This record gives sequence, structure tokens and C-alpha cells, in this order.
Amino acid sequence: MEGYRPARRRSVLRRKEMPLWQELPLLLVVAFCLAVLIRTFLVQAFYIPSGSMQKTLELKDRVLVNKVVYDMRDPLRGEIVVFRGTDNWAPETTEPVSNTFGAKLGRTIGDLVGVSRPGERDFIKRVIGLPGDKVACCDDQGRITVNGVSIDEAYIADGFNSDLSQPPIAGQCTSRKFAEITIPAGQMFVMGDHRAVSQDARCQGPVPIENVIGRAFVIVWPTDRFKSLDVPDVWKQFAQEHPTAAAGPPVPQPRQDPETAGSLFPLLLSAALSARSGMSFVTRRRRLRA
Repeated sequence: MEGYRPARRRSVLRRKEMPLWQELPLLLVVAFCLAVLIRTFLVQAFYIPSGSMQKTLELKDRVLVNKVVYDMRDPLRGEIVVFRGTDNWAPETTEPVSNTFGAKLGRTIGDLVGVSRPGERDFIKRVIGLPGDKVACCDDQGRITVNGVSIDEAYIADGFNSDLSQPPIAGQCTSRKFAEITIPAGQMFVMGDHRAVSQDARCQGPVPIENVIGRAFVIVWPTDRFKSLDVPDVWKQFAQEHPTAAAGPPVPQPRQDPETAGSLFPLLLSAALSARSGMSFVTRRRRLRA
């Protein structure tokens, strides 16, 4: 037929595969950026620098700290929290560190991705009292009391409690005894599980809740110590029986928090795997518009 021209087949454009030596550095950069973002806004690995939380946390353990949970609620009694100490808090005793260039570079990179040592003003303790609570020690069995209720702290190992016979000394945490203190508004009373060595709120005072960095919710290293850091049953029962402090607003009750590492791994995996497909989509879109 005159004027008829057969349709021309369009050639299928296929993206040229990126060589591995080019793609691998790009994926590493993407993974590094994701790690920095997660460390800054979501979860950070925290190195245990002292024995003040034994036996719950051992020296050199690494825990994951949820940095968003307290954006939705305040801390609860019994939770293990990481916070910045006030000027009254003396730095924890840490091991000496190397100041060579390689060591400094490693610490800098580790800090960016959240696996370095904590700062001198970063501490990890257990929440004992909240605003309005009256905390004291001791009852006739040597236990701490919160709002007059004795607390059986099963997480304190035998031989790890402070001396009951020694009289309290101002500015020192060597004695188990301390006078009753009413926790001021906006602050919390924290203590280490190894009371014999922990320098905590007994002698250094309460800590502003706004100084909390996050909640430690799981031990991730070493692998043989992997376990979740749940609120002890004694504190769960206390919260049920005493939902409000002695004075002050109601204390928030536990609820499902986004603090499991499992919820992050699918996100990381999908983000990493989609890095290539995202670039491929941009390439295809540009070709379609050309």
C-alpha cells in the first residue's frame, strides 16, 4: 500500500551494570551514612566503662540504647537509662586510652557510628525514683524504700551491696544508708546495681530527666551475654500498686515501645538493598524523559 511504512522496533535500553570496584565503595558510603543517621536519631551502641552496674552489666559490655522512646514518655522506675551527669557528678573511672593517630581516628569513626566509648559525663544507671517520690534507705532489712514501700532488688548480687554498718558521709556513696529525699519536679533518682562501687544519686544528687540520652534495652556484645534488659518484676508490681508518686503528676505506665533491634534490621536491610534500585530508577526515568 502506497505510503505505508512498517513500524520500527524500539530497541530496549538496558542499563549498563556498574563494576563491582565502583559499586562496593558506593554501598559502603550508603551504609555508613545510614549508621550515622541511626546513631544520631534512633539507636546507639553504648560501651560500659565501669563495674557500677554489675552483675546486670559487666565491664566492656555493649548495650543498645533507644534514643526515641523518651520523646513519647518519661522514664519508668526500674529502667536502665543512659544520661549526661550534672556538674555534681564525677566522671566514671575508665581504662586508659591510646592517643596515637590510628587510635584517635578509630575513636572518631566509632563515635560517628555509635560504637565508641562514652564521654566522661555519660552515665548508665537504674531509675529508682521519679518526680515527687520519697526515696530512702534503709528499712529494718536493709532495703531501699520508695514512698515508704520496701523494694526487694533481686538484681543486686550477693556481696555487691554497699556497707550497711558504715554511717552515711556527705558526698560519698560508701554507705548504704541515706536520708529520705523527695525527688524534685523534672528530675529522677538513679542508682547503680553494684552499690558498693557505684557513685550515684545517693551522694551526687538527682539528675534532670531532660539529660536522659535513652533507654538501654539489650546487651549485644559479647554475644554470649546477649539478653534484653527488661524492667524487673518488683518495679512492674510497684507501678501497678502505686501508679502515682507521693506528690506530683501521674507516672506514665509501660506500653509497647519501639525499642527492639529487630524492628530496625528490616529497615536497614531494605534501605541498603534499595540503594541500587533507587539509582536504577533515576537512570531509567532520565532515559524515559530524554
